Amino acid sequence: MNTENESAQIIIDNLRAYIQMYREWGLEGVSISLPKKDVGAGPCARPEENGQPQGVAPTPVREEHRQTYSKSTALAALRNDIGDCTRCKLHGGRTHLVFGTGDPEAELMFVGEAPGEDEDRLGEPFVGKAGQLLTRIIQAMGLQREKVYIANIIKCRPPKNRNPEPDEIETCSPFLRRQIEIIRPKVICALGNFAAQTLLATGQKISQLRGRFHALPISFSDGVTAGTKVMPTFHPAYLLRNPEDKKRVWEDMQLIMRELNFPARVAKAGHPADDKDQVPSEQREREGEAPSGSAGGGGDVSPFKNGQDPSDKIYDAESR
Repeated sequence: MNTENESAQIIIDNLRAYIQMYREWGLEGVSISLPKKDVGAGPCARPEENGQPQGVAPTPVREEHRQTYSKSTALAALRNDIGDCTRCKLHGGRTHLVFGTGDPEAELMFVGEAPGEDEDRLGEPFVGKAGQLLTRIIQAMGLQREKVYIANIIKCRPPKNRNPEPDEIETCSPFLRRQIEIIRPKVICALGNFAAQTLLATGQKISQLRGRFHALPISFSDGVTAGTKVMPTFHPAYLLRNPEDKKRVWEDMQLIMRELNFPARVAKAGHPADDKDQVPSEQREREGEAPSGSAGGGGDVSPFKNGQDPSDKIYDAESR
C-alpha cells in the first residue's frame, strides 16, 4: 500500500471511530436545509427565518443517550488520532507505542513517566518489575489492576530509559490530557517526579509534593473544571532500589483509599503486614514475585512489609 492509500485508510478509520462514538452518544443524524437565493446577499450571507439562521443543524442528542456515551469508543478514537505517531524523535527507536490500559470508567488513574524496555516490547504500561510491584500495590488497596486506568506522560520509550526531554513531554502530554478528559477519574496517582511535575505544572520534587492531595490545574474542553485530585508518590522503580520508602507510598495509598471511600480496607491495612499466606504460592509465581529475602522488592503480596522505619534520605533518582 502506498503512502497516499495509507493516509486515506487512516482517515477512513478515524471517521468510522468518530461515527460510532457519535452513534453511542445518541446523535441520530444531521439535518441540512440549503440556503435560499437572496439577490444582493454576500457570498457568506446566511438567510434567517423567524430570527433563526438556517443551514446545518445537528439533531439534538437524546438525554438518555448522553448517559450511555462510551468512553471506550472515545479512547479508541483518540488512539486512532495518535496513529503511527512520528511527532517527536522518540518514534525512531520504539517497538510499540504504549497508549494506556484499564477501565475507562475508573475512579482511580495511575500516571507514570514513560515506557521501559518491557513496556516497549509488549505495548502495555507497567509490565516489568516495577509494574509487578504496582500491581501488588493496587491489589493491597483492595482493587484489581483491570479496574483502574494506567498510562504514562509520554507513550514511547526514551533511549536506554533516559529521562524524558522537555520537547517530548510538550509533544506527548496533550494526549494524556485527552485521556484524562475522557476518563475523568476522581483521583490520579502521579508516580514519580516527571508525572507529578507535568500534571501539576510545577518544578517541585516528588519528596515535597507527596503526602497530600493537589488539585489538577486544568479545565476540560466543555468548560468543566477537572475537579480531579492528584496524589503524587514515589515511582515503583524507585521503590525497588529504595525499599525503605515503601511505607511512605503506602501512607499515600491510604489517603487515596479514604478519598475513594474504602474505610474498611484502610482499617484492615492500616499497618501493612505480610499477606503471603492469603495468596497461593503458584499465584505469587505467576505474578513474578522474587523469593522471600531475595533482591528485587521482596516477596509479600501486600507490597509494604512491616519492618524498618522509612529513611529520610531521598535520592536524585527518585523519579524513576
